[in-house]
Amino acid sequence: MDAVHDQGAESFREFVAGRSSALLKTAVLLSGGDRHAGEDLLQNALIKVAGRWNRVEDPEAYVRQVLYRQQIGRWRLKWPKREVSYGEVPDSAGGEGSTSSAELRVVVAEALGRLTARQRSVLVLRYFEDLPEADVARLLGCSVGTVRSTTHRSLAKLRGLVPELGPGTAGPSPSRDYAPVEVRP
Repeated sequence: MDAVHDQGAESFREFVAGRSSALLKTAVLLSGGDRHAGEDLLQNALIKVAGRWNRVEDPEAYVRQVLYRQQIGRWRLKWPKREVSYGEVPDSAGGEGSTSSAELRVVVAEALGRLTARQRSVLVLRYFEDLPEADVARLLGCSVGTVRSTTHRSLAKLRGLVPELGPGTAGPSPSRDYAPVEVRP
């Protein structure tokens, strides 16, 4: 029995070592660009998964689902919401309305922090994780219609905060290699 436990503990450590940076990127985005809150979110998810490790078939999918559900729990709390202001969205530095890719990532990260947790969760799942609406609805425990309307309202708000995205864009398109920027008030 101890050999099975040791093998499970070793495979869990290997998983954490190999996948924690990618999972942290998602957790930071779900936390609105707050690296410390993202680290807490990921750490709590990994603690929950560690106890079930030997029964988990697809570890990464399971950890991601725990992350999403924990974030849902955070925005369902009845505590008063803390308003965070990041100041004005910076003007583009390239002149004539052009913004470099790095500047745009910083501006989008700041704008994501100004969305509600629910709006941010939907956008992260749809565009960062590239999940279909049905999967997002299942993960968030809501209807596909709710995902669609939240996505629509969230993108409209995001475009208002970041005019560089413009009305013709489908939304933010970060890749899985996107390194979120820590945004502090």
